Amino acid sequence: MDLRYPWEIDAKGRVPEHPSLAYHNQSIEHRPYDQAALPPSVAPGPYLAARYAEVAEDGTKEIRETLQLIGAAAESDTPLVFHCASGKDRTGLVAALVLSLLGVPEQTITDDFTLTERATPLLVADWRASNPDRELMWPAYGTAPAEIMTGFLSDLKSRYGSVESYVTETLGLPPTFASALRTHLLEPPSTGRVGPAGEHAGRT
Repeated sequence: MDLRYPWEIDAKGRVPEHPSLAYHNQSIEHRPYDQAALPPSVAPGPYLAARYAEVAEDGTKEIRETLQLIGAAAESDTPLVFHCASGKDRTGLVAALVLSLLGVPEQTITDDFTLTERATPLLVADWRASNPDRELMWPAYGTAPAEIMTGFLSDLKSRYGSVESYVTETLGLPPTFASALRTHLLEPPSTGRVGPAGEHAGRT
């Protein structure tokens, strides 16, 4: 599942066709912007949180279809990969929605998102290699401060009440969608047992 614009795919290519996989282009972003050209004064947290909010507002059709594909893959136990260009913004948004629907704590979602910064040097190097005639203006390019994700999730709750309300009322997915996703993507809780010496035995 490719979350990029069609013009990005034309410029950079896509996963090769193969009979073992189905390819879906779900361009969830509708307002292009050039992060590399932003001035140093732009703070990444508020700026990108606002862009994520725009995606959630504009891309309802594509986000709904994306979640439906994820739900269908989960139900059929089919492997699924979703990605964008850098794996941070559009991918991070979809991942945050799925993890929220699964009941993952917001702090864990945010911590997971910030791990993207491990790839920041590679993202910057890739941009420079692809744009030899341009100067990278924004020092925050490729970074993933926690404020982006906390701001986005806070905005979702403020605008829509909750992530589940956004998914059911704005995207139009059924109220049972989140519970079905949990059924198929979460392992059942471990019951375990207490051994003769008092030790706890069970799945970890």
